[in-house]
Amino acid sequence: MATIITMPRLSDTMTEGTVATWLKKVGDKISEGDILAEIETDKATMEFESFNEGTLLHIGIPAGETAPVDSLLAIIGTEGEDISALLAGKPADTAPAKEETKVNEETATIPEVTKAAAPATTSLPKGVVVITMPRLSDTMTEGTVATWLKKVGDAVAEGDILAEIETDKATMEFESFNEGTLLYVGIEEGNTAPVDSLLAIIGPAGTDISGIAENYKTGGAPQAAPDAVEEKEAASTEKASEPIVQEPSTDGQRILASPLAKKIASDKGIQLTQVKGSGENGRIVKSDIENFTPQTTAAPAAASETASTKTETVDAAKPFVPAGEVFTEEIKNSQMRKIIAKRLAESLFTAPHYNLVIEVTMDEAMKSRAIINSVPDTKVSFNDMVIKACAMALKKHPKINSQWREDSILINHHVNIGVAVAVEDGLVVPVLRFSDAMSLSQIGGSVRDLAGRAKNKKLLPTEMEGSTFTVSNLGMFGITEFNSIINQPNSAILSVGAIVEKPIVKDGQIVVGNTMMLSLACDHRTIDGATGAQFLQTLKQFIENPVTMLA
Repeated sequence: MATIITMPRLSDTMTEGTVATWLKKVGDKISEGDILAEIETDKATMEFESFNEGTLLHIGIPAGETAPVDSLLAIIGTEGEDISALLAGKPADTAPAKEETKVNEETATIPEVTKAAAPATTSLPKGVVVITMPRLSDTMTEGTVATWLKKVGDAVAEGDILAEIETDKATMEFESFNEGTLLYVGIEEGNTAPVDSLLAIIGPAGTDISGIAENYKTGGAPQAAPDAVEEKEAASTEKASEPIVQEPSTDGQRILASPLAKKIASDKGIQLTQVKGSGENGRIVKSDIENFTPQTTAAPAAASETASTKTETVDAAKPFVPAGEVFTEEIKNSQMRKIIAKRLAESLFTAPHYNLVIEVTMDEAMKSRAIINSVPDTKVSFNDMVIKACAMALKKHPKINSQWREDSILINHHVNIGVAVAVEDGLVVPVLRFSDAMSLSQIGGSVRDLAGRAKNKKLLPTEMEGSTFTVSNLGMFGITEFNSIINQPNSAILSVGAIVEKPIVKDGQIVVGNTMMLSLACDHRTIDGATGAQFLQTLKQFIENPVTMLA
């Protein structure tokens, strides 16, 4: 059965996209994962891959043209399949017989498409718009609804935040491009669904939408639609009016809070049950946590009779068995955690890893850093110095700056260094583009900005794409040496340990010195041991003699 492909939403601010290039033409066979087109957004030009297989039956937006998000982009189905009903916006079962009507794919007229595409198998009542799970990054295949900020029956204005959606990269606010009433929610809070699945339906209040959800097939099988009769019953209305929330409280109710508010509350040790939300539907937002003043509560009165007043007879012949309660906690895997698990497992089991370790003397680096940071408004970390040294060493050893392909090895002559940043839900890798052209102070400022926004989940998907090499630093946690898993498609990742003061031999004398361990994980398909060792030697020379990085 034919599937409608809509213009994807490739960034959180994207409202329309331009088809820069079609890489497939009508009649071509499509496999899942094939790149259909290059789409230009407000942020960058990205490759858009197919999540379906079949034959490309129709192109809805020619190359060079711009259309709103969720407009009809293409139709994929079985070769020779009649798609005239889809092009006319009619239900499939009312499509005319093939011998009566034939559609010329080159000249077919497409009806005007609203900002959200209609279901593939049914026409829509006037004013009703179907909202699909957006594709918020170029690697996103499914999304999780973290929080619904609107509930069924609520009025929705253009620009209102409908929900917070968790992707493989971050949690983003998803705003409505339409106005009306929220008539239906297709993916419940906490549930995960593929891109282009039915997310919600918006339209005039009281519109009968029975049958739309059941017949909607784009992007996978959505959840069943609500029964039209039940929606009119008081019980269903009462259920729909309950706030949709995330955090359970001790009294069985649930609390609505933004992810950022929850993170700040967790960092400060604040119980969300004690905070009054000022946001919509009582939602707790960042300012509520920042302005919260805890109230002291009286401790429960002690029991009138304590264990110390009782006398027990202990049988010394019996072994002592402590009393206790078996306690476990199950934490649902976030979308980010699932993607981390999938990608790192693929990397470890696909790329033949090996590790090279080198010890670097840090005395000169420490002196240089102190001098640099004495300049007003300048702050450079040791990690910034390592990144700069890596960028310069990669220019001298471009084979390290490569990636494996089945029929070739791609050498990157530009240097984009990914910096691993730990966040609440896992790990993200923002990218410093053209790191070799940046000064130490520019690297320091960029890393602080990216790391700060990463922890607040404010990074754009485009800021986490395109790395050619990765640096991971656990030295600030006191870890002296460790091995990382390669962040594919990179061929190598550098693990940076803590600076340790210890006895070293210098000019034949034992003296106190400062050293740091560096471990380089390499993909043996692209990097041989001697190549990796030469890179580490160059890296060592730059770090031990920081003045050479200023030349």
